[in-house]
Amino acid sequence: MPALVLHQLRTRHVGPIDLAIGAGECVCIRGASGSGKSLLLRAIADLDPHQGEARLDTRACAAIPAPQWRRQVALVMAEGQWWAETVRPHFADGCDPAWLDRLGLPAEALDWEVARCSTGERQRLALLRTLMRQPAVLLLDEPTGNLDADSTARVEAVLDDYRREHAAALLWVSHDPRQAARVAQRRFVLADGRLVEDGRLVEDGEIESTGAGKGEAAGGGEATDAAGAAW
Repeated sequence: MPALVLHQLRTRHVGPIDLAIGAGECVCIRGASGSGKSLLLRAIADLDPHQGEARLDTRACAAIPAPQWRRQVALVMAEGQWWAETVRPHFADGCDPAWLDRLGLPAEALDWEVARCSTGERQRLALLRTLMRQPAVLLLDEPTGNLDADSTARVEAVLDDYRREHAAALLWVSHDPRQAARVAQRRFVLADGRLVEDGRLVEDGEIESTGAGKGEAAGGGEATDAAGAAW
């Protein structure tokens, strides 16, 4: 059964969206600036008003208290939120030093002042803070957008290992088609409020008339799992 199912999900100018992401699968979404990629992630995380349904396995978002839903369906924004002066208080679930090292951060990073951290350091620390909570679903909004090539490779490797080890479902927003090809099993473009299989946009920006096929998703269609079964 898919870990995350969206059925006729709508928010502002995005939708309706039908999509199923299996446990242990990574799906990547690209799209023009303003197409609604971040809005879609925020709706799935139940942070913005929306219509339609999001489910975690068989449990509907509407039936789960919001804090519990967001702990299991975790949104990692391009710029995380910080409420204490130093890094350590933000890690209520603790932090494995080995994970810091894998992300190119020293163990003493937990004692840094947040204000002295670079944008890229804050981005990696915010990601790690989320991973320590072990969510079932990761909603990733440009998780490497502020990183150099080495740090990008580290983040991609950590997320791939987390996906495999925890059978987590990843919905990854990226502007980079090369990254999408590296990290995702399925790839879509968000255009005119609809999800279209990546590669089905013709040169003038119109969407080809071919429908979503087996295991694909599109606005207004049926959500399917990786095997093509309708949900």
